[in-house]
Amino acid sequence: MRIGTPHFLFLLAWLIAAGQGILAETVTVTAAPIVEWKAVFGQVEARDRVPARARIGGTVVALDVTEGDSVTAGQRVALVVDDKLQFRINALDAQLSSLNAQRETATADLERGRTLIERGVITTQRLDQLQTAVDVIEGQISSLGAERLVVEQQIAEGAILSPGDGIVISVPISRGSVVNPGEAAAVVAGGGVFLRLSIPERHAGDLAEGNAIEIGDGGSGTLVKLYPQIEGGRVQADVEVAGLDGRFVGRRVPVRLPVGSRDAILVPEAALTRHGGLDLVTVETEAGPRTRAVVPGGSVTRDGAIWLEILTGLEPGETVVIGHE
Repeated sequence: MRIGTPHFLFLLAWLIAAGQGILAETVTVTAAPIVEWKAVFGQVEARDRVPARARIGGTVVALDVTEGDSVTAGQRVALVVDDKLQFRINALDAQLSSLNAQRETATADLERGRTLIERGVITTQRLDQLQTAVDVIEGQISSLGAERLVVEQQIAEGAILSPGDGIVISVPISRGSVVNPGEAAAVVAGGGVFLRLSIPERHAGDLAEGNAIEIGDGGSGTLVKLYPQIEGGRVQADVEVAGLDGRFVGRRVPVRLPVGSRDAILVPEAALTRHGGLDLVTVETEAGPRTRAVVPGGSVTRDGAIWLEILTGLEPGETVVIGHE
């Protein structure tokens, strides 16, 4: 039987509609909780930031590091020299030389005294005096030797050493400058890096240690410490981030914090179509599918799929039709 053109077109439209109906899916609209995020900046901080300090005062005659250099614990970063210490060494050496000469004379007198006392020429009291003179000189020599060791140690402490392994992030001195005891010659950052956040105090109650934190480059971290003291209307928090780039201490990184949750109407992204500048969804009604204009908001990811928040145009309990071509 031959089918006329009107009948053929009707049959084709019916088949298309039937195919769409077979492929159509429906989703019942419900109010689902979504997390509210607060965008802030985190700053890369070193876990340990320790200054390498001068132990003596003097003039910097050698500067072995600059910003960005890697150092190990005990490595020399600078050398401080105090010329007065060498003068003290010279003075002590002169005194020791004099005392050694006196000890030789006193020792020789003591030996003669021991010979003479055997002959009865001198008394025991005189021999004791000679022994005492030798003992006094030896005591003075020991005292000056200990004092010389102290000065030698002070000279050795002119070497400013790195307090630990890490990277030099600051060198506030230069060769030829004068430093005092305790003054920092370099600052060494080590022990790894983390993110330090400064969060408005109104969000302090919404945060807890262990919260997952989103990093701007697609990474994630964990809130490990929330400081109890609020300064300048902000609370400090530390975030551990695996593989955080620690080449630039102080670098700012965008961060998103979970600061609460709210109920929102969500529909799959595929449920929306756009026509004439309007966002449309198809809703099941008693009279059949009807197209309705909606106002979408932000997007969230659920089970690997993108869902859109609907601000107006849908109510919980309605059924949205998702048609696949």
